[in-house]
Amino acid sequence: MSNLKLGVDVVSAHNLLPKDGQGSSSAFVELYFDGQRFRTTIKEKDLSPVWNESFYFNISDPTNLHYLALDVCVYNNITATNSRSFLGKVCLNGNSFVPYSDAVVLHYPLEKRGIFSRVRGELGLKVYVTDDPSIKSSTPLPVVESLPSKDPGLTHRQAYMLHPVSNSVPPNRVERHTFHHLPNSNHQQQQQQQQQQPSSAPPVNHHVPKYVADEMKAEAQPPKLVRMHSASSSQPVDYALKETSPLLGGGRVVGGRVIHGDKTASTYDLVERMFFLYVRVVKARDLPAMDVTGSIDPFVEVKIGNYKGITKHFEKKQNPEWNQVFAFSRERMQASVLEVVIKDKDLVKDDFVGIVRFDINEIPLRVPPDSPLAPEWYRLEDKKGEKIKGELMLAVWIGTQADEAFSEAWHSDAAMPVDSIPAASTMIRSKVYHAPRLWYVLVNVIEAQDLVPSEKNRFPDVYVKVQIGNQVFKTKTCQARTFSAFWNEDLLFVAAEPFEDHLVLSVEDRVGPGKNEIIGRVIIPLSSVEKRADDRIIHSRWFNLEKPVAVDVDQLKKEKFSSRIHLRACLDGGYHVLDESTNYSSDLRPTAKQLWRPPIGLLELGILNAVGLHPMKTRDGRGTSDTYCVAKYGHKWVRTRTIIDNLQAKYNEQYTWEVFDPATVLTVGVFDNNQLGEKGSNGKDLKIGKVRIRISTLETGRVYTHSYPLLVLHPTGVKKMGELHLAIRFTCTSFVNMLYQYSRPLLPKMHYVRPFTVMQLDMLRHQAVNIVALRLGRAEPPLRKEVVEYMSDVDSHLWSMRRSKANFFRLMTVFSGLFSAGKWFGEICMWKNPITTVLVHVLYLMLACFPELILPTVFLYMFLIGVWNYRYRPRYPPHMNTKISQAETVHPDELDEEFDTFPTSRSPELVRMRYDRLRSVAGRIQTVVGDIATQGERFQSLLSWRDPRATAIFILFCLVAALVLFVTPFQVIAALAGFYIMRHPRFRYRMPSVPINFFRRLPARTDSML
Repeated sequence: MSNLKLGVDVVSAHNLLPKDGQGSSSAFVELYFDGQRFRTTIKEKDLSPVWNESFYFNISDPTNLHYLALDVCVYNNITATNSRSFLGKVCLNGNSFVPYSDAVVLHYPLEKRGIFSRVRGELGLKVYVTDDPSIKSSTPLPVVESLPSKDPGLTHRQAYMLHPVSNSVPPNRVERHTFHHLPNSNHQQQQQQQQQQPSSAPPVNHHVPKYVADEMKAEAQPPKLVRMHSASSSQPVDYALKETSPLLGGGRVVGGRVIHGDKTASTYDLVERMFFLYVRVVKARDLPAMDVTGSIDPFVEVKIGNYKGITKHFEKKQNPEWNQVFAFSRERMQASVLEVVIKDKDLVKDDFVGIVRFDINEIPLRVPPDSPLAPEWYRLEDKKGEKIKGELMLAVWIGTQADEAFSEAWHSDAAMPVDSIPAASTMIRSKVYHAPRLWYVLVNVIEAQDLVPSEKNRFPDVYVKVQIGNQVFKTKTCQARTFSAFWNEDLLFVAAEPFEDHLVLSVEDRVGPGKNEIIGRVIIPLSSVEKRADDRIIHSRWFNLEKPVAVDVDQLKKEKFSSRIHLRACLDGGYHVLDESTNYSSDLRPTAKQLWRPPIGLLELGILNAVGLHPMKTRDGRGTSDTYCVAKYGHKWVRTRTIIDNLQAKYNEQYTWEVFDPATVLTVGVFDNNQLGEKGSNGKDLKIGKVRIRISTLETGRVYTHSYPLLVLHPTGVKKMGELHLAIRFTCTSFVNMLYQYSRPLLPKMHYVRPFTVMQLDMLRHQAVNIVALRLGRAEPPLRKEVVEYMSDVDSHLWSMRRSKANFFRLMTVFSGLFSAGKWFGEICMWKNPITTVLVHVLYLMLACFPELILPTVFLYMFLIGVWNYRYRPRYPPHMNTKISQAETVHPDELDEEFDTFPTSRSPELVRMRYDRLRSVAGRIQTVVGDIATQGERFQSLLSWRDPRATAIFILFCLVAALVLFVTPFQVIAALAGFYIMRHPRFRYRMPSVPINFFRRLPARTDSML
């Protein structure tokens, strides 16, 4: 197959004819060649539009190239009628095609389509033939037949890809060529035939976009809006998902596929490649003495342009070691010389010691997996450039964010505010956290014997208090008639590895109201508790209770006590410890590693940038934000570096997770860092917004590059806090294992063998989130508790009128198909459309005569519906919808109630009003529930003889029906029943039917209600 392609660069048009009635036009261009058709974007209200878009046509037979023609038509898009009007055309035959090296931009005068056509203006094109093999390797994309549309729900079908066209001549020096092409008579005949037969348009083929090296500096194309849900759940365009085609490290992303732009490979192929100047300051030696005492307090200042990084200083040390890395963003460099200065720390003014200078153009480029650059000794110079005493060991190189030193480096785009504390520099680095492995601890308190209360003249009124860390639970009080007590109660706890807390059980005697006395205590290390991964029986053990005389644990172990307690304790590894909302679980594996299955795929996330962020704080009299992103999936949490003082933050960091189950959710949140030690900071990181992405909604191997709106619900209403640009790819390593996952239970086996109650799961989830927040808060930099709680949706179970309405309307949407089917059947019974009714009668008669066709017909119908819906399948992951969430029309008082604390902190009058409102809503629900119960009780009373006459009538009817059905074929009964139900309105009565009247007269238990 030939690699020969015909490239067409649609540059611009000039002086087009206005066609919209307002003195302007919304122009777009269609290109036809060799049975292929492509289309540009629409340039709204512009008579001299600029496209700069490139297209490639496959040349099926290069020997026939001279007989082929390129047709380029310019149209005006009419949005109101979804049609187009003709603005002009350009026809080029194969003789005018030249190689790429000889091609230039030519401005062709637009030609008429017919005698009565009225056109004007010129169209700038660059047409050439190329055999570049890199284009052949690109994945072709489909092109739609329909007219371009500005509807955000339709533009995701457009398969063209736009990018700036690079010319060797600068834009302000472009020479304007006007080329008058002589039309081909044969081509005119072909064009006339196309006008006479508009329906026989050339078949649409695919094209491969062109990429050049200069695109690295080109502006990104405007994003395309895509609709997330059906029209019934559409929301404002500003809140919709936006599809983008960024230039990432692996190449340009087009329609979910990566078009490789260069030969170099990189592990960071889902983020834009950013270049940094890295400076590793290792150590210094033989520094000159600067103080009277003959010592020096050295530190290093790394400076380039307006950016400056400073190491820590050492007291009285002439051979200091720093081993610190600085990273300067290359796109922000404003100087060509790097200066590394050693200074002596002083109270008044720091003294200059020596300097090392580097020319930026001479610094080497390092790309992993190359080994790290070896540091070298550099002789210090004075301000005049002369060599002086002392040497500094440095390593200087240019690298990307794929460099190993990236996460530990001081970044110039994360420069600290002036009034921040030095220790805050650790709060801005990117880190990867691993949440602790959580276990359920089951404690079965059976009995206690030989209890000796302080008062000898009474039996103890005892209970057992069990504690692990901050988790405390008590058994029921046992009012014993002996000096032994029996409980046999199960208590559940959550523990995290490594086990730092102990299992502490204390037997307490309730002496009086509010007065308890400890009889004995036992401390069991969690590391010694038996583990299990299934439902096998754990052997119980007796433990001696110790006197609670001394607080010291060793002293407690020395003093033995005669009382003892019988209990059974184990670490249950067969469960999955739910530490997040069950609707957004990111991991469903059991705790025990021996039950883990191999991963089914790999999830890669590129956090590109955040744009349009709202200011979260004030600095120097202006609004700003210090933002960072947190991503959570499974046990792995990641945190990007904090971008200081920027509302258009660029992160470009990539992370990877192993996927064990497709029914899991990735959560990405954006926060404002308040840990920089500034004056006026409240100490809590503020939430900006988050994004959830379900893995099962992602196609395998496709790269999703979308800009997600950060929607947050505030007491004043829903608010868009900005947009987060992500690149996501799910790669399946074992397709068979992934399909097998759909047949397996969602949770591990123990959740079904020995299930927990809803209350237990809710309590355990709360404890698990607290443990995870405590452990991650001890990391460096810490992941704060408010961040963990927001990412884990700890408040999703609390009451909200808005959520209740949203869930009700979701339920109505689920049953809307059933309601529509009932309405359609009602129209059939009323003979609204006689032809359809007759066809339904015929179909029903066929199914009644051949009942074995019923199930095959139903499944075949569902198969056809699924095949039909395939063309309308979503091409993008779902996102938060304000209309489905009922966030657009929510009342302010309902929002205030949703953001109220628990327990409430509002005034009694407001709480009374809300309570009355809740009573009215609950009253309506109570009525509906009562009506449903009434219908069920009437059905039960058919044979209960509560109404003896009604029951006698019904059992006589059952006897007659049994005899009739015994002698009559089932097909006849079914056919007669169906025809009776679908009978003509002429044979219907407006009054209810006899069976309905009989059923409504049956008694219910409402008479027994108080």
